[in-house]
Amino acid sequence: MMRKFVAPAGLSTAICLLALVACGYGADPSQQEPLAERILRISDHKVLGLSDILEDLKAVRLVFVGELHNEPRHHQAQLAVIKALHETRIPTAVGLEMFQKTSQPILDQWVAGTLAEKDFQKIYYRDWGFPWPLYSDIFGYARRNNIPMIGLNIASEITKQVARLGFASLSKEQIGRLPEVACRVDPAYMAFIRRSFGMHGHEGKQFVHFCEAQLVWDTAMAVNVLDFLDNHPRHLMVVLAGNGHAWRHGIPEQVARRRSGTSYRIILPAIPERLDDRTVTLEDADYLWLP
Repeated sequence: MMRKFVAPAGLSTAICLLALVACGYGADPSQQEPLAERILRISDHKVLGLSDILEDLKAVRLVFVGELHNEPRHHQAQLAVIKALHETRIPTAVGLEMFQKTSQPILDQWVAGTLAEKDFQKIYYRDWGFPWPLYSDIFGYARRNNIPMIGLNIASEITKQVARLGFASLSKEQIGRLPEVACRVDPAYMAFIRRSFGMHGHEGKQFVHFCEAQLVWDTAMAVNVLDFLDNHPRHLMVVLAGNGHAWRHGIPEQVARRRSGTSYRIILPAIPERLDDRTVTLEDADYLWLP
């Protein structure tokens, strides 16, 4: 069954996605087709398995793992990374584009096992527009293993307004609800947005507003990531976010601008005709998860 979803938090209708309802929470993993672990190390173009890159991932504070929100395979890859790191006994947390920071008490209750799934889903669907079964295995694993899950996002009405009317349209009260952000969109960032979202040919004020919305979004999530790392100096965080946020010029660049010494790695899933083993560079990511 296919359902049509409005892209969350202010994305234009040009990138709205059809989301496939995947297997449900608690599904037997043995009944799922095994995930192929073919990971391209971009620095030398060697194809490796997850175990081959695990030591490199363990050595950093942040691992960004991108996704197309409606692609089940991408979420399987994300879960594989979380499992692999957790099983090394490194204190691991999961940062979520899918939840607003204000929903943190709900996430804490979920991980603690004090909130029923049906009640948790109400908050999930308030914060996110894609089917719960796509993410349920990740949330279930974190709950069973007491892995902190951290909401990184900001109120969707703010990003929607910026995408429509620009950053300058925000009131002092709205800006006060954001982490400290600046919104200066330069040509390099606009070029990055065109490529990452496949928006070639887009120009004009509306496109600038869209870029401003993405930049506010990236910056706020970067600030929230750093807040967690500052308060949990032993933890490594796996950040789950759309490819347009997880690319090097998205959240990672905003993290680096605010804390230049923060170590991170980026794993992006290959996307046909947009990001593959022929076109990917270290300007995009460190690793590419091949189909």
